[in-house]
Amino acid sequence: MRVSRGEVSFPASLPAPQSVHSVVIDRPRSPCPLRQEDPVATAHAAAANEHELAAMRRAIMLAALGLGSTSPNPVVGCVIVNASGETLGEGYHQRAGGPHAEVHALRAAGEQARGATALVTLEPCNHTGRTGPCAQALIDAGIARVVYAVGDPNPSATGGAQRLRTAGVDVRAGLLEDEAAAVNAAWLTSVRLGRPHVTWKYAATLDGRIAAADGSSRWITSAGARADVHRLRAECDAVVVGSGTQRADDPHLAVRGIEGAVQPLRVVVDTNGTAVAPGARVLDDAAPTLIAVADNVTTQGEAETVRIPRADGGLDIRALLDELHARGVRSVLLEGGPTLSGAFVAAGAVDRVVAYLAPVLLGAGPAALTGGGITTVTDALRLDVSETVRIGPDLRVTATPVALVAKEH
Repeated sequence: MRVSRGEVSFPASLPAPQSVHSVVIDRPRSPCPLRQEDPVATAHAAAANEHELAAMRRAIMLAALGLGSTSPNPVVGCVIVNASGETLGEGYHQRAGGPHAEVHALRAAGEQARGATALVTLEPCNHTGRTGPCAQALIDAGIARVVYAVGDPNPSATGGAQRLRTAGVDVRAGLLEDEAAAVNAAWLTSVRLGRPHVTWKYAATLDGRIAAADGSSRWITSAGARADVHRLRAECDAVVVGSGTQRADDPHLAVRGIEGAVQPLRVVVDTNGTAVAPGARVLDDAAPTLIAVADNVTTQGEAETVRIPRADGGLDIRALLDELHARGVRSVLLEGGPTLSGAFVAAGAVDRVVAYLAPVLLGAGPAALTGGGITTVTDALRLDVSETVRIGPDLRVTATPVALVAKEH
């Protein structure tokens, strides 16, 4: 296990935690059967030098800057270096429809790009949409070598590596693939599974309570942890809660304190159409709002409404995700209570768990999860913890289901 000091950025308008440090757990990673790799290029991934490793790490950091603002496109970072490892230009995909990462980096490098190496987090695209093919832009600029992290699984855009190779460019793949794929998890889930990537976020006491016996929950976690939740919201396309949370908390669900953040779609899963009262905070103009109700419910409200088939006493979670995906949503932050979270778990629709744990004991009150289709220990949803971060007095734990890939097939 590798223990390292880390940092979490907090908006200037919100209080920063007293201390932040992280524990990142290193482990062997098994290959994902959903990946579609370029076998020729992948075989050469180990040929990267230290300069290229550093540049790719920088490219991954740049790519992450686009989280929450590029959907339905991927987040991509690009760094162009010379033979000595000096950075000539860098960039990232900032907005859907805007220039791609490679174009930003090439513009920054100018004529120095000729004969240089481009490090890209995703295989350069090979299609013309709102922008031209990045593979051709690299060729036209005289780039001599391209190293990318993740192969493009999108059938309409793949082939960039072959196009580059045909033009005489040295192409290598797979450098820091897992790290780059983690940053692009939402888009990769969309392409491979045809649905949004779902992060279930909750805050709880050390004995697993999300509220006290009287229903009070403000505040279990610290101001620093709550500020960090706004970062999660800013990185997603939609924030989802259920009718119980809507009635109990009247949540706002918009991003606050992060300058320039693209506001996510606020989604309330209100099966019977009775939870969102006039004047509810989700009905203001801070962010768009969608109310999901059962297909046999008639409603008249201020927000847009979508009808979803019923299932197991609530709404069909897969149908809900299909609807959101059709609207361009590629990443969902699930902030629902135990019933809605259990429905997502039962549907096999939780890709990542982010838990904020406070050093508090309540002894009674609702737990974070109800149901989930789990009746015995052998049915438990096992998680692989990838990171723990201390935020002031609280602990943020990030984990992914161990059998996620197997459950999707």
